[in-house]
Amino acid sequence: MSAPRPFNLIAELTYRCPLRCIYCSNPVAYDDVREGLDAAMWCRVFREAAALGVLHVGLTGGEPGLRPDLDEIVRGASEAQLYSHLVTAGVTLDRSDLEALRGAGLRSVQLSIQDTNAAASDRIAGTPSFDRKLAFAEDVHACDLPLSLNTPLHRHNLDRVGEIIELASNLRAHRIELANTQYHGWALRNRTALLPSREQLERAAREVAEARITFPDLEILFVLPDYYSDRPKPCMGGWAQKNIVISPNGRVLPCHAAAEIEGLEFWSVPERSLEECWGKAPGMNVFRGEAWMPEPCKSCPERVRDFGGCRCQAFELTGDAGATDPACELSPRHETILAARARAEAVPADDFVYRGPQ
Repeated sequence: MSAPRPFNLIAELTYRCPLRCIYCSNPVAYDDVREGLDAAMWCRVFREAAALGVLHVGLTGGEPGLRPDLDEIVRGASEAQLYSHLVTAGVTLDRSDLEALRGAGLRSVQLSIQDTNAAASDRIAGTPSFDRKLAFAEDVHACDLPLSLNTPLHRHNLDRVGEIIELASNLRAHRIELANTQYHGWALRNRTALLPSREQLERAAREVAEARITFPDLEILFVLPDYYSDRPKPCMGGWAQKNIVISPNGRVLPCHAAAEIEGLEFWSVPERSLEECWGKAPGMNVFRGEAWMPEPCKSCPERVRDFGGCRCQAFELTGDAGATDPACELSPRHETILAARARAEAVPADDFVYRGPQ
């Protein structure tokens, strides 16, 4: 099978982070994944990514601002003619750092904000950070960089989605991603405490619709979470179809959580070219296309749109990455999703398991 052209590279520069967010999608055993790529190796990866057709690179983590060589990495992306986008918690970089990154070729910044006030935001982040985030947003504007916001939504902030959008407008963001929590990593551990009610989601959807009229210059992205949509979303645009993820140790993956699936073989850029890792690694090809699909996916007309749903979610909830995603109401294991929703509504929990600090 010929590998499709990738358009986006997600460069996980480190899993280290000063925040301890309860919804973090990084691997629970993130401490075992060391940073195996120096700036020179990342620059090589960027050149090879551009040769494959990649246009955009997201510099993320963990917290990429903890890398002392971040400006070299940004410069390498720029020299490879990739659009570089920094995804950050906004607590490790100051205005002078941003000015240096802009000079190295950084094109835009995404800032994560957990809620609309310090007490609520810091509680979810597990550390005081809200006030610094607001100051960082001003630093981004002072450096004339486009700003977008990302706010993971869950039971504890969904009722303030209108206020969150208003905050984004006040911070002069051009886009806000209202990212309903996906249950991988630490979020799966905290699922019962994070899952919202259907009523919360429906109310939030109405507020988003109203906000799109009130704030026409603000792009607002809001998508129902898998646990309530009854049809799986096309995770990452399909397995190894459009997006390349590279973990801090250089492992090339189709998505953030794929390394957690037991039995799949992925390759690493220190040992092989990015082209080989993307196109020939067994783990990359196992779920490409439709040949792997079981029923009811195999005969479902939606398979060309949703690609069978999320393989990582199928593995986490059933132990079989090749199973129909339980988020789909046609899945034989859909009861797994229904039971999780019922449990969260019946036994609301506020006792979080925080991501370990680094």
